Amino acid sequence: WRAANRSLSVLGLARASAALGETAAARRAYQQFLANWRNADPDLPLLKEVENEVSLFLKTQKQEMNTLRHLEKYRQDFVGNVAHELKTPIFNIQGYVHTLKDGGALEDPTVNKLYLQKAADNIDRMIKIIEDLDSIYKLESSQLKLELSNIQLDEFIETMLDEMKLLAKEKLISLSFINSLKQPVWIKADADNLRQVFINLIENSIKYGRLGGETNISLLELETKMLVEIKDNGPGIEAKHLRHIFDRFYRVDVARSRQAGGSGLGLSIVKHIIEAHSQSIQVRSTFGSGTTFSFTLDKVSLDDHS
Repeated sequence: WRAANRSLSVLGLARASAALGETAAARRAYQQFLANWRNADPDLPLLKEVENEVSLFLKTQKQEMNTLRHLEKYRQDFVGNVAHELKTPIFNIQGYVHTLKDGGALEDPTVNKLYLQKAADNIDRMIKIIEDLDSIYKLESSQLKLELSNIQLDEFIETMLDEMKLLAKEKLISLSFINSLKQPVWIKADADNLRQVFINLIENSIKYGRLGGETNISLLELETKMLVEIKDNGPGIEAKHLRHIFDRFYRVDVARSRQAGGSGLGLSIVKHIIEAHSQSIQVRSTFGSGTTFSFTLDKVSLDDHS
């Protein structure tokens, strides 16, 4: 029993050391415990129980330390990405303003209007980044409260395409809605957030599509859901990028994305909104041939519709 008491004291030391983050001290305490155990009666049930408890405790501590390291790296990456995204428009604004103030361009109407417009464009980009960050925060902290309502999906899509016509016209991209269903389609969703999903996906297909290309939206009716597909014939996405496409700040083509003015958060927001509706979204792409995003939405039941 004296050996058991000594071992229990060692267990207390291991717990205290691990709790303080002194994993090396915890390992030494565990080794000391094993030495005491070997010198004691190997059939003593208490010692076997203590050994199992210490092993489990140290394993749990190691897992918790790995989790903390992962979270710390995630935090550092996120802060670094935010700083990087904000740095570019801030420096651009600084350059235009100082040039106007100190470079003698303020009195030149052909230059000052151009520089003021470029500064304004960069301010808009900063606002977009901050708004998207706020959206991500609300989605990830479960602060987003969905206001579900019955929506006629085919009519909703037509409205979205109408909103995006001007942007598509700039790149000579045709927008089309292929509706093979013979009756109105009703789904249950949050209209404002669903609008953001369609706008983000259609806008991406236009911004990163081919000049003179096309974007098509189609519907497939399932038993209790509607499958929405948004397909373009743009340059496509390489397979190595597909698994990261919904990550925050992830860009397939960094230079092109910044030129297009995106925040790098659009697809992450789309995924969060779809998942907040308890639905799923997938992407498939053939490099050089185009990309298709598909997601599900709950159909309105006959009882709800009535």
